[in-house]
Amino acid sequence: MRSVLYAGFFALVVLAPARSADPAFVKKTYTYKTVDGVEVQADVYRADDASVRAVVAEFHGGALIMGSRAGVPKNLLDLCRAEGFVLVSFDYRLAPEVKLPAIVEDVEDALRWLRTKGPELLHIDPERLVVTGGSAGGYLTLLTGHRIRPRPKALVAYWGYGDVDGDWYAKPSQFYRTSVPLIDKEEAMRAVGGTVLTGTTNAQRARGTYYRYLRQNGMWTREVTGFEPGRDRDKLTPYCPVRNVTPEYPPTLLLHGTEDTDVPYDQSSAMARELARHGVAHELVTVPGAGHGLAGGDQAKSAEAHEKALAFIRRHLRQDGTR
Repeated sequence: MRSVLYAGFFALVVLAPARSADPAFVKKTYTYKTVDGVEVQADVYRADDASVRAVVAEFHGGALIMGSRAGVPKNLLDLCRAEGFVLVSFDYRLAPEVKLPAIVEDVEDALRWLRTKGPELLHIDPERLVVTGGSAGGYLTLLTGHRIRPRPKALVAYWGYGDVDGDWYAKPSQFYRTSVPLIDKEEAMRAVGGTVLTGTTNAQRARGTYYRYLRQNGMWTREVTGFEPGRDRDKLTPYCPVRNVTPEYPPTLLLHGTEDTDVPYDQSSAMARELARHGVAHELVTVPGAGHGLAGGDQAKSAEAHEKALAFIRRHLRQDGTR
């Protein structure tokens, strides 16, 4: 069933202004679509005025199984407050209660809502749009580079991935089989199979157990996408950004740690190679020794990497020198 789009307004939260002379920076919550009775929402952070502003769209991580729009990185929020950008953090329906095609439909509908409703409702300029996210959110960010028209102005993918059917996801993970006790199927399945969720604030730990079970048994691709890796490669290709790069792909910054045991560093380096092959402007920011989310990496190098990502967003949204 195709979703119905609308812009319902729900809540207002006032955040501290960047400077005393600036308008307050506020959060408002909107329903950007309803499908089968499930409301899918977005939090919009912006200066409390009617100025037309550039926009950053953010998609949360969590292996497409958990997480929520509430997990906005503080440095991204601070950047948007300081630079006068609008930050829109989107929820999407979660697997395994829905499969990957429905999740991607939510992402497409989210950015369609920004383009069609955003100028009047949110006072944004949808032509000045950067999409960003971490881990699974980084994957969804990279998907927008080939699935969204008009294309975003630029993309920033933090420790994301360009395929969903490689051995790293479709075969048992040695890391997850040795770093935590093997999980029983019955225990894993207790957390899933019920109501369709768009956020897991109260179910994060249980669904994390389910995720680890999938990784231990090489079942993530099958259970999250609804397709069989190998046999359904052609069906999965539209959902693999690394297999869909063209010269029209947006400028992209990739940020990844070399010792990531959850999403292999090669996911970003392979994406960078494809971008280079097609002549797409890009940068791969590497943090040696850092794990997933840059955990365990040198703090100074991690901070420098994050600043490069923020500078990339700033540069692409402030090219004309205006807000």
